[in-house]
Amino acid sequence: MTVLICIPCLLCGGTEMQTLNLAQALLTCGHKVVILCYFEYLPEIVAQFNDIGSQVICLSPSGKRTHGLRMIKHLYKGINNVINKIKPQVVHVQYMTPGAIPILLLRLLGINNIIATIHTTADIYSSLRIVHFIQRYCVRSFNCVTKTAERSFFNNTHLYTTDIQLQKRNHFTLYNCLSQAIDPITTPRKDHPIRTIGFVGRLEKIKGADLVIPAFASGYKENRQLRLLIVGDGSLRSFMQKQSQQLQVADRIEWAGMQQQTQLQTFYDRIDLLLIPSRSEGFGLTALEGMARGCIVLAAQVGGLCELIEEEQSGLLHIPEDIDDMVRCIKRVVGNQKLRNYFAERAVLRARQFDFKQYSILVNSLHCKFI
Repeated sequence: MTVLICIPCLLCGGTEMQTLNLAQALLTCGHKVVILCYFEYLPEIVAQFNDIGSQVICLSPSGKRTHGLRMIKHLYKGINNVINKIKPQVVHVQYMTPGAIPILLLRLLGINNIIATIHTTADIYSSLRIVHFIQRYCVRSFNCVTKTAERSFFNNTHLYTTDIQLQKRNHFTLYNCLSQAIDPITTPRKDHPIRTIGFVGRLEKIKGADLVIPAFASGYKENRQLRLLIVGDGSLRSFMQKQSQQLQVADRIEWAGMQQQTQLQTFYDRIDLLLIPSRSEGFGLTALEGMARGCIVLAAQVGGLCELIEEEQSGLLHIPEDIDDMVRCIKRVVGNQKLRNYFAERAVLRARQFDFKQYSILVNSLHCKFI
């Protein structure tokens, strides 16, 4: 079977990493996989997809994004050429902006077996009318990455299992999985003091990056042994550096910059307490990766993080955008060795529930039901 996976960009985001898992899962069952990238891409990310055996087609050689009518013409011409060339049996669309337009074009071109996956919750959309239209009339299956996400779009959930009988139109929860680049540790960290607080992700407001340094600075006032490791880059970096100077903690912060997925495990292993203060999060891949490596995770109580992290079991959740609550949780973890041991052990067990093998079984089951 030939599967076409459509995605707007191939950059260093969680959606791209989960698309890599999707491609690899399909390849393990002998399917031919072609990745169609509409706009921006990084050569190193394209190389990762090529290395696993999928074929990448980039519609924009320059990687520049177009808009309006030019974008529609760009997508129509590119998608039409690829469809005629490879004749896919199933097309999987990653529902990122633009999400609806490629699906409508695929239907116009006669493609019936379309699966769409959305990697966020509904809180980023001002209206859900187009999503509901796409789900009801255009795709065979509209997948969400957590029950929380699915409920936010459709008010109910259907966890996908291999024995489900498909209807004409469907929506499911099909969980993401742990990245293949991250190996769950075999022995959880025990009796490990909190020395390094970490943040891994884009330095953007949606990820709560502006909250990290104020929270760290408050914790540092009471424990002068703490340091902060920031892995990632983005538009808030200069702002955050000014924060660190104003709060007099600049010399306690290491800026590691953006790292490739294959390098992240090394950084997770240096982090004792991982902060994820996102304002919106569909799944929470960073949380899962940190948990797999034995980090204690403190995350905002938003989106898929509430489902992924079992409160008071495999980590802690704080009130969104509440620095005081973040600091309270930091102090609680730093000062309680027994609690840290418990969280570290439970975190690794929880991460193992999202393994690639089970994900691959579910993904291939769903795709094969459309043949």
